Amino acid sequence: MKIILKNVIAAALLCVVSSFVFINTATANSEKGNKATESLAPEVSAVNAKLSFWDLPYLEKAFIDSTPADRKDGLAVGDLVAHGGNKAMILQLAQEIADQKHGKYDSLLIAHQGKLIFESYYLRGRVNLPHFQNSGTKGYTSLALGRAIQLGYLTMADLDKPLISFFKGLDPTKFVDGVEKITLHHAMTMSSGLRFSDEQSTKFRGNPEQFKGLDQVQAFLEHSEPVTSESQIYKYQGPDPIMVMQVLDAVVPGSAKDFIKNELFDKLGINNYSWRNDLSDLPIGDSGASMTARDMVKLGTMVINKGQWLGKQLISEKYLAKATSGITKAAEDWQPDGFNYGYFWYQTDVKLGDKSYDIKVAWGAGGNRIIVIDDLDLVVVITGHDSEDTIFSQVSKVILPAFVK
Repeated sequence: MKIILKNVIAAALLCVVSSFVFINTATANSEKGNKATESLAPEVSAVNAKLSFWDLPYLEKAFIDSTPADRKDGLAVGDLVAHGGNKAMILQLAQEIADQKHGKYDSLLIAHQGKLIFESYYLRGRVNLPHFQNSGTKGYTSLALGRAIQLGYLTMADLDKPLISFFKGLDPTKFVDGVEKITLHHAMTMSSGLRFSDEQSTKFRGNPEQFKGLDQVQAFLEHSEPVTSESQIYKYQGPDPIMVMQVLDAVVPGSAKDFIKNELFDKLGINNYSWRNDLSDLPIGDSGASMTARDMVKLGTMVINKGQWLGKQLISEKYLAKATSGITKAAEDWQPDGFNYGYFWYQTDVKLGDKSYDIKVAWGAGGNRIIVIDDLDLVVVITGHDSEDTIFSQVSKVILPAFVK
């Protein structure tokens, strides 16, 4: 996470800030001639699609739409006002984002009662461009595991089994003391107890030829400090979700990569995405995914529907309830007070008036979030490349009050 934040800060300093024009109706900046086109969200051109995200030019005009278009992508659409949203409040926030008053953000989308009712793009946001997710990827790793449970490749009881029980071919004679205490539950709550020096962590990433396949897990269990009850407390680190991806690969038929595609993303109509491979040749469990904002809305909608999509149960309801609950406190210095951690998803409570709202969040550096508020049947998606990433306060200050009656 620290490395990612440093990269985001460095890249942000190179960005050229463009001017924005607030659009009350659905107008967008076309990359062909920079002409505003009625009712069309901005799309990345074929030429710009080949660029690095950090080389992508900023939009000259923000796109803000309170009646999103039906793109035949599986998302139902509606109208912000018809769904009871306070249009003035949401449009004012959109204007502020366009003016970069809250940082560098690329999109804000809102779905209510199962329909996308607000869609906006800024800076490097494009409707058809997969946006990097950073640690939001961890949340997708968790959903993939929940899909495996729904299909019977794992059970809820398996969450409490020793992690090493899922693997064949490891050499336990080289394990450090205590690794047998690590359960799948520990790994999914960032509580494995594995501890590595900065030098060792750098070695893992810098010597890919040594860590192919299960050699990666062997290295984690061999080079850690001994695992103790004292060390098995929350610590945000890459090895835990990386090992969970290894478990997924071990239990599903075929590969984890194919399983995620065929059994999760294809079921949701998500086909415009990428997910980089780790040293193990598996999808990176802790980062590396890129996804469009609309597809992020699909995932949030599935979560708010208790794992269902279009009437079919994709994710185990029991698993999802646990995964998005506050199992342990998110205790890193950079994590907000009041944030808890489930299975790679955050949970927090936001109080408005005399009522408290349970909020579930998949969160990655730069400002990438899927935010789910069950009590309001509300899904909020944000993408960005902001180094400070303070936009969440606007969710509690503006977006929630805009829908609370």
